[in-house]
Amino acid sequence: MSVAVGVPEELSARVPAEQRGPGRGRDDVRLMVSRGTEVSHHAFRELPGQLRAGDVLVVNTSTTLAAAVTGRLGPEAGGEAVVVHFSTRGDDGRWAVELREPDGAGSTRPRPGGPEGGVVRLPGRARLVLEEPLSAPRGPGAARLWWARVDTSVPALLARYGRPIRYGYTERDQPLAAYQTVFALPSPDGSGSAEMPSAGRPFTAGLVAELVRRGVQFAPLTLHTGVASTEAHEPPYPERFEVPASTAWLVNAVKAGGGRVIAVGTTAVRALESAAVPRRPEADAAGAGAGAGAADAAGVVRAASGWTDLVVTPARGVRVVDGLLTGLHEPEASHLLMLEAVAGGPALHRAYTEAVRELYLWHEFGDVHLILPDEAPHRTHC
Repeated sequence: MSVAVGVPEELSARVPAEQRGPGRGRDDVRLMVSRGTEVSHHAFRELPGQLRAGDVLVVNTSTTLAAAVTGRLGPEAGGEAVVVHFSTRGDDGRWAVELREPDGAGSTRPRPGGPEGGVVRLPGRARLVLEEPLSAPRGPGAARLWWARVDTSVPALLARYGRPIRYGYTERDQPLAAYQTVFALPSPDGSGSAEMPSAGRPFTAGLVAELVRRGVQFAPLTLHTGVASTEAHEPPYPERFEVPASTAWLVNAVKAGGGRVIAVGTTAVRALESAAVPRRPEADAAGAGAGAGAADAAGVVRAASGWTDLVVTPARGVRVVDGLLTGLHEPEASHLLMLEAVAGGPALHRAYTEAVRELYLWHEFGDVHLILPDEAPHRTHC
C-alpha cells in the first residue's frame, strides 16, 4: 500500500525537538489523533487527556546501539571507504550488516551489497568478513544486508568506535543519548536496536508519571530493531523479541476488563502480535480483515521470545492491539500496511492528508500520530 500524499522535503525533522529553540524539551512535538476518519491536533503533552484510566501502553525497552562504524573494504587500508551499519546478531555469532558509502556530509548513501568474501578493516585492527546475503535480493540489484563474521566483540567495538546511524535528512550528528528513549534498558549481552524505536522518544519521566497518576498502565516488551531501508522501503526482516509473562498477563487482563491496548511504535505491535494466538483458530484461515477490534481477530497473548518474521498487513489484521502511537512514515513505507491494519485505509489517508496540510514533521525526531478506535456512540431509535 502507499498513501497517495506527497510529503515535501522540508517536512523532515532535521534535529531533535529540544534543539529547535530555548526551553524546549523532547515532548515539544505535535500529536495528531485519529479516531476513525476524525482527526484532531494537539501538543504531545496533551496525551494524558487522550487516554483513559484502564488503558495500557505497550512500550519497547530496547536500547539503541551506536551501530555505525567507518572502515575500508578491499586490499588493506587502501580500499574503498565504507560505513558499516551493524543490524542484528544471529544465533551463530554472525552479524547482519549493511555496507554504505559515505556521502561527504556526515551521512551515507546506499551501495551494492557484498562482495562475498569481502574483508572490511575496522578500527582497533578488527576484521569483518562478508559471508553471504541475509536473503535473496528483494528487487533489482544485490542484496542489501549480509551475514558477516567479526573477529572481535561487536558490542565492545560499537561502544568504543561506533556512532548512531544517521540518514541524510538530518542536519548533523547527534550524541547517542539523543537516540535513547526513557524506556530503554541495556541488555546484559550488549544487544540492542540498530535504529531507535522512535515512537517512545517524546516521552519524559514527568509525562510517564502523569499518565500513571491518571490510571494509564505500562507494559514492557523488547524488540531489537534491525537496519531499516530509507530508500527501498522493504518489509522488515526477522528480528529478536521478548514478551515477558508479566506483560502477557497485564494485556490479557486489560482486554478482559474492557480496557484498550495501545502499542507505542510499530516495533511494539510486531512483538505483541507475534506473541498472540487467536481465540478462534479458524479465524486465521479466513483472515481478520482491516481495522482493530474485529471479533474474529481477538487473541490471547502468551509469554514468548525468539525471532519474529511477522509482517502485519490489513489481510492478517491485528488480534490484540486496539490503538497505536507512531511516527509519520513515508508514503511508500512498508510500515503503512501495519497502520492500515489498525486504522483502516480511509482513516489513514485522511490522517496523512491532514498531517501534510498542517505541516507535521516526519522521521525519528518528528511529530507523532495516535490511532485510536472509532468509538462514536450508536444512534438510538425510539
